[in-house]
Amino acid sequence: MKERRQEYLLVDGYNVIFQSPELKGLLDDLEHARQRLVDTLVSFAVLSGQKITVVFDAHLVPGGTTHTERHGGVEVIYTAQGETADNVIERLAGKLSASGLVFVVTADYAEQRLILGRGAFRVPPVEFWARVRQLHDEAGHAYRKDLPADCYLENRLDERVRTALEAWRHKKPSG
Repeated sequence: MKERRQEYLLVDGYNVIFQSPELKGLLDDLEHARQRLVDTLVSFAVLSGQKITVVFDAHLVPGGTTHTERHGGVEVIYTAQGETADNVIERLAGKLSASGLVFVVTADYAEQRLILGRGAFRVPPVEFWARVRQLHDEAGHAYRKDLPADCYLENRLDERVRTALEAWRHKKPSG
């Protein structure tokens, strides 16, 4: 019986956030958008069996240094000042392709061409979100593209309560 090769999924975090209808609505709160993407990737990792790394650019953050966090089996990398997510993803794609299949989620055409040269496969964000919905459906989970993470309290609130809280959050302070 043929042994299955390990699969890796590398995600250009901000590229996916800015290209995805699922997360575009959260652009006024990038921290929330990042957390939603990471939570979605944690679920996706469990359902897909892929080892997932998401990379967020911090190359414009003065004095920023590279740091890595782990969230539920997903590796989250923040780049250093002067280093782009593309640089990190290219390096990882080249390294990981020697030990398995590497898929890169990005809408950046130049990046897609570079990772193909590193032995990786490209996955546009629209295809990634379709796969997320498919895996959730196969697992019997309801997937709502506006609320992708089951662990959020807002996913369990009555619609009237959620609407009232959302209106309150957007209310301008008086005075």
